[in-house]
Amino acid sequence: MTTGTTASGTFYSYNKKDQEIPIVFVHGVGLTHEIWKPQLDFFNDHSTLAYDILGHGKSSLDKEIISFDDFSDQLIDLINHLNIKKIHLVGFSIGSLIARNFAINHSSHLQSLTLLCSIYKRTEEQQKIVNQRFEQAKKDLKLSRQALKRWFTDKYIENHQSIYDKISSILAANNMEHFLKVYELFVKHQNDEDFNKIQNHTLVMTGEYDIGSTVKMSQELNALIPKSQLKIIKDGKHLCGIECADDVNLSLNNFIKENE
Repeated sequence: MTTGTTASGTFYSYNKKDQEIPIVFVHGVGLTHEIWKPQLDFFNDHSTLAYDILGHGKSSLDKEIISFDDFSDQLIDLINHLNIKKIHLVGFSIGSLIARNFAINHSSHLQSLTLLCSIYKRTEEQQKIVNQRFEQAKKDLKLSRQALKRWFTDKYIENHQSIYDKISSILAANNMEHFLKVYELFVKHQNDEDFNKIQNHTLVMTGEYDIGSTVKMSQELNALIPKSQLKIIKDGKHLCGIECADDVNLSLNNFIKENE
């Protein structure tokens, strides 16, 4: 495993193996590449690449106004920096929106696409709740630990205090100016992509009990994306990639093997 920073300021962790096509992991808002540890450990014999998105962790953010195109440009810059031609792309939460943008604009670089806990057309009530959380974050200038109650089951938190503390520390370390810029993109996302342009084989996956990226949303995305398949993670919530890592990893492994 090697770590580094590109000339444009993207921090990454790259585990280069014999495979020419690495699995690239894109994390969610307020988090860092560290959330992918269960996946990076599981795929230790496969080439993997995880990085901090703009304004998160050790990656810089220099623009006043940002768009999802900027995040796709960040990923293109990163894979060019590492001389990577094609990738298996896995995006979580806002990372899945980045992955959707990337798949539409840069499909020639994709071998496969995985959308983990991806939003699609929030209801009026769901949008109201997300707007309220955004306004509260702007007011408090900090992130609430209550998010973890939505992201993990109570039982998991009770039995994994160290994981709870780790994720809490990542949230607390955010540069709030940068976080709010990125969070606003997530909150105001319009789902206006042309999904017919996603022509890569796609795995749409979410947790059974994810209240933000619901089963219904994933079902609708599965119906919209031409070459997609659906996987619902039993007993999982938003951070099912950690809490239900075995199920997520096996599903991801099977999908990638089908599309190598």
